Amino acid sequence: MIDLHSMAVEGREAFYQLSVSSSDKRNAFLAALADELRSSAEAVFAANQQDLRDAEVSGLPLPLLHRLRFDESKLEQTVTGLESLQSLPDPIGKTTLATEIARGLNLYRVTCPIGVIGVIFESRPDALVQIASLCMKSGNAVLLKGGSEAAKTNQALTECIRKALVRAGFHPQTVQLLTSREEVTAMLKEDQLIDLIIPRGSNAFVRFIMDHSRIPVLGHADGICHVYIDDAADLQMAVDVAVDSKAQNVSVCNAMETLLIHEKIAPAVLRALKEKFDACGVSLRGDEQVRRIISCEPATDEDWSKEYLDYMLSIRVVSSLEEAIDHINHYGSHHTDCIVTNHQGHAEEFLRRVDSAGVYWNVSTRFADGFVYGFGAEVGISTGKIHARGPMGLEGLTTYKYKLIGSGQTMTDVKKHLISYTHIPLDLPRSDLP
Repeated sequence: MIDLHSMAVEGREAFYQLSVSSSDKRNAFLAALADELRSSAEAVFAANQQDLRDAEVSGLPLPLLHRLRFDESKLEQTVTGLESLQSLPDPIGKTTLATEIARGLNLYRVTCPIGVIGVIFESRPDALVQIASLCMKSGNAVLLKGGSEAAKTNQALTECIRKALVRAGFHPQTVQLLTSREEVTAMLKEDQLIDLIIPRGSNAFVRFIMDHSRIPVLGHADGICHVYIDDAADLQMAVDVAVDSKAQNVSVCNAMETLLIHEKIAPAVLRALKEKFDACGVSLRGDEQVRRIISCEPATDEDWSKEYLDYMLSIRVVSSLEEAIDHINHYGSHHTDCIVTNHQGHAEEFLRRVDSAGVYWNVSTRFADGFVYGFGAEVGISTGKIHARGPMGLEGLTTYKYKLIGSGQTMTDVKKHLISYTHIPLDLPRSDLP
């Protein structure tokens, strides 16, 4: 096993170098990584094929095999993400508040990196590149632990990252890969060197991490997403949004897992959806009212709080908007939930009262994605409320510091009531701000 403490020490040293680097230098790393991925494509694909063969032998479900695949299409998507990230503004050094406290005494709030971040993520090799690139762009060193199913692919991708770091003039240990559960356990103890842990997985997994570390944890938990079809919904729109939310990609956290339908529109919607979902291979589970209208398996209480990540969907008929909102707030994971309706008042009520990171009106839940939001990529989707919420991009990987710049002022001056508090415009030339 790798000496995790030494990794954390090297990560901290790398962070101090990275945190004061220029935006151009960090963008040069992103460009170099795109080059390395393309030039090493065959080696990465070969490693991924071995991971896929091993996963098939072990009986990994088909949707998870889809997550694991890293082919030409995934490579191009990944490179496009790197190019998009290069074009985004530098998130470091942005002045978000400026106040003249007294004559010659100015206070500034300026964005800065968090530090060294530990990220534990699922068996999605492209996520490794996304997370590493976001951390680099935002000035953070990172320790990464991916799913064991993707071990060989992750090693090949990490080698590309290491080469790009060296090409761009960064410490080669700015991005480091963990390979075992024992290393994760050791990482959770490094509260003096690691500033934040981001676990992506089930609620139980996130809770386990929180219970076993003194490092702050930003949880990215279950994606129990809902679509509620209101009695004022357009039938065709409702069908399109529901099918896309579930079947466009079942193995992702922003796929719909529970469909709620108002009783007045339920017969027409269910009959239309039954045909569509049958064609997509989606197995349906419904409550008693649903099963009176279409043939499907019975839904249990466990289904309402289950993230399938598979071709399964639970359906419930509700009598009101109020009942739909109560169901979502009770059973959901506060990820992304949608209402389909042509009634503006119903939509506004839903958007206001549903307690989720993403609340949508007439649009597929699959849009809950950092790249779609224009963040370049995402570290994950936070279902918590502290520091970052929803798709977590560059802004979520920064914090801020206060810079107080004076000319010899003392607290004695404060006692003399010399404080004035004057707002300083943030649109001053860059040289006039810290």
